[in-house]
This record gives sequence, C-alpha cells and structure tokens, in this order.
Amino acid sequence: MATNNSVPNPKKKIRLGYYPWFSVIFTIFLALMNIGVFGLLLISGNSLSKQVLENVEIQVYLDKLVTDSERIKIQRTLSTKAYIATQDGTPRVSFVSKEQAAREFVASTGEEFAELLGENPLRDLLTLNIKQGYLADSAMTAIQAEITAMPGVFEVVYIKDLSRQITANIGKISLVLSGIGLILLLTALILINNTMKLALFSQRFLIRSMQLVGAKSGFIQRPFLRRATLHGILAGLLAGAALYGLLQLAYNYVPELKSLENLEYMAILLGILLVFGALVGFFATFRSIRKYLRMPLDKLY
Repeated sequence: MATNNSVPNPKKKIRLGYYPWFSVIFTIFLALMNIGVFGLLLISGNSLSKQVLENVEIQVYLDKLVTDSERIKIQRTLSTKAYIATQDGTPRVSFVSKEQAAREFVASTGEEFAELLGENPLRDLLTLNIKQGYLADSAMTAIQAEITAMPGVFEVVYIKDLSRQITANIGKISLVLSGIGLILLLTALILINNTMKLALFSQRFLIRSMQLVGAKSGFIQRPFLRRATLHGILAGLLAGAALYGLLQLAYNYVPELKSLENLEYMAILLGILLVFGALVGFFATFRSIRKYLRMPLDKLY
C-alpha cells in the first residue's frame, strides 16, 4: 500500500498579541521624531530668547567723586541682587572706568575732547544685565529707583521700549510655535492610531475565536497592550538616539549652536518621548482592540 510521506509545510501559527512590529515601531519612531525635532526647536528658541533678553542692559553712572572702595562696594552690592543675570554662576556686572571710556571714544572718533575741555567729562560706568523675569516695565522702573537711591550713584539709564518690544515679539513667535506644535501632536496621534488599527486587523479573527471559547476581554487585551507599550518605549529610545545624533552633527557643522544647549531640558524632552511613545502605543492599541471586541461577526469580513 503506497503511502504519501510528503507533508505540507504548516503555516506559521499566529500568536495572540503578534502583529507586524517593524512597521509599528517605525511609524511611532517617525511620529516621535517630528515631536522631538519640534521640541529641540523650542528648547533652542527658549535659550536664544533668554540670551537676547538678558542682553538688555542697565547703565549705572557713578558720581565723579566716588572712591575706588565705594565703587567696589556698589559693584558688590549690585552683584548680589536677585535681578542680575548670571553666566556660568558669575553675575553679569561689568565696570568701565572713565579713563577707559575716554580711550575708546578717542579711538573711535579720533577727537581728543579731554584736551579741548581741560578734563575728562565722562563718568565711571557699571553695566548690568537683567534676568529675563525682571524685564517688565514695572519691575525695571522699581530696579531703576532702587539703584538710583544708592549712595555714589549719579544716574541710571536703560532703553525702556527695547525690552517691551523684544518680549512682545517673542510672545507672538511662541503663539505661532504653540499652534504648530498642537498640529504636529494631533498628526502623530492620528498616524499612530491608524497604524495600530491596520496592525491589529490581521488579529481580528483570533480575537473573536478567543471570545467564543470564553476568554475574558482583559485576558485577550493583555498581550497586545504589553507588546504595544514595549514597542512605544523602543521607538522612544530610537527617536532619542536619533535626535542626539542630529544634535552632535549640527554642533560639528555650526559650533555656535552649542551655546543654545540646555541639558536639563534635553533630558526632560527625552523622558517625554519615552512616556509619550509608551502611552500612545498603549491607548491606541486599547482603542483598536475594543473596536474588534465589540464588532459584529459579519463586519469582520
């Protein structure tokens, strides 16, 4: 009796919770990259605006008869004020003597005004850079009044409209960027949600079969949700690594961008990408599975 030893190769068994993982991770990665690049722009823009705002100066002219010890005391007192901007922990308070100011004036104009007048009419000058949070008109007016009342101070001068114009322009730019960020966020959510729907489409009959044998919804959902969360975290890690590589490449080509680096905000951004990737993967999968769990049998085909 002839026997047929040829056995057809069985198809790979579909496991509960399995779906095309590469396309899911790649889609979440692209969505997170868009959000990450936008986040980098916000961080760099915030650092740039801070640098621009903290270049707003207050000029403090001292009395002509002030002594060196009095001038040093005034400078030290101003350096301790909360409104003084700092750079690498050092208060941004600079001193220009009247002799140095006279030399710079002569070098730029070529006029020996001291010989004509018989004396140097300029005064010793302290230049203060103010923190971003103190640039409102009311705060600047209060700072001006406080410094003017100090002994040895002749006059306090600053450009009143400059900080107001810079703050207004930065506010408008921030509003536009917020709108763009909201659009990118919604696009990412829709893209990931649709990808999870397509990825779980191949599992719809398996989900229904599990229901028919009495499996509870929680048992069916658990492997899908676990896998989707892990994929979201992996996509977040890949996006963070790609952003770091892009930053290093940008720093190599434009070293000046290094001054806009903010490691604290960068760490927060990477954490947001990880959490966002995990959460959006979880909830998009949860929503898609619930849809198939509730879908009538005739609509599964």
